[in-house]
Amino acid sequence: MVLGFLGGQFIDVIEWTDDTRDTMVWRFERHGNEIKYGAKLTVREGQAAVFVHEGQLADVFGPGLYRLETNNLPVMTTLQHWDHGFRSPFKSEVYFVGTTRFNDLKWGTKNPIIARDPEFGPVRLRAYGTYSMRVADPGTFLREIVGTDGEFTADEISDQIRNVIVQEFSRAIAASGIPVLDMAANTADLGKLVATAIAPTIAAYGLALPEFYIENVSLPEEVERVLDKPTSMGIAGNLADYTRFSAAEALANPQSAAGAAMATGMGAGMGLGLAQAAGPWGAAPAAAQVPAAPPPPPPAAPRDWHVAKDGATAGPFPESDIAAMLADGRLTGASLVWTAGQDGWLALSATPLARMLAAAPPPPPPAG
Repeated sequence: MVLGFLGGQFIDVIEWTDDTRDTMVWRFERHGNEIKYGAKLTVREGQAAVFVHEGQLADVFGPGLYRLETNNLPVMTTLQHWDHGFRSPFKSEVYFVGTTRFNDLKWGTKNPIIARDPEFGPVRLRAYGTYSMRVADPGTFLREIVGTDGEFTADEISDQIRNVIVQEFSRAIAASGIPVLDMAANTADLGKLVATAIAPTIAAYGLALPEFYIENVSLPEEVERVLDKPTSMGIAGNLADYTRFSAAEALANPQSAAGAAMATGMGAGMGLGLAQAAGPWGAAPAAAQVPAAPPPPPPAAPRDWHVAKDGATAGPFPESDIAAMLADGRLTGASLVWTAGQDGWLALSATPLARMLAAAPPPPPPAG
């Protein structure tokens, strides 16, 4: 009766089934931690069982089915047995450790990282990404990280891992020599550098990071805006279009300083000055600008003309008198005339006065 009661207090089946997906270590609970000699231990794939006896790590079991006896549990050789006619139980703690991967864990820089870029000089960078983690050495992990925690989750170690990642990422960025503008094309190489650098520290925790990814490396917003300006100018095409583009962008974003200034009229003068610098026609569209025709030249001053007839000269006569003499027949196209600046005497038909010949009537018919 007594033997049956005592035997029922001892554990004869030890196992762990877990569906939480984030538990890394779970302690097998039993009052008094009494484990029966010859009990069965079931360790499934993706698990390890760690025995701790009297505060010391005794043994680690990988996946399989075990019968706990002296020949497969070295610590039992040091245990004292009862001499009451049955096998004595022994008291040990059993910790089950999940050895599968814990995926899609996040990391990121809380504060900007200062890096020296060959083109921009000192710049502030931010980065983030993901990684996966698994327990590579259950005994070391239990001893260095878990301690006596009866249920240990991935969240409890993720902050520490994140700190290690950010520290080594800062060092890798500083030593890589990769220009900021080329980092997006080299995140895979940067990821390998960081993963290699943090491996020894992570291994000291009994862990490994099978996967490590850098999803993005970003510059401060003000630097990104400066880098976007050439792209905007390329889209605008020229300075005049870009000026109108900037003005429209400011008006569309009244929360910005430029938008507020233009919305209240304070930016009107600045916008007009930029538009006038863009061209003589201000900010009107290029297609609408039609230059005014040049004014006509002033009319030429009337000349005075001299007339030669019968070996004598007369004049000077204004062009109105010349027209009258052509009209009454005193002059013809063959008449010789001269004006200042003309090279010698010429027939009237060979001078600018020839325009009057078409308007002059023919000589009057003879009388009778």
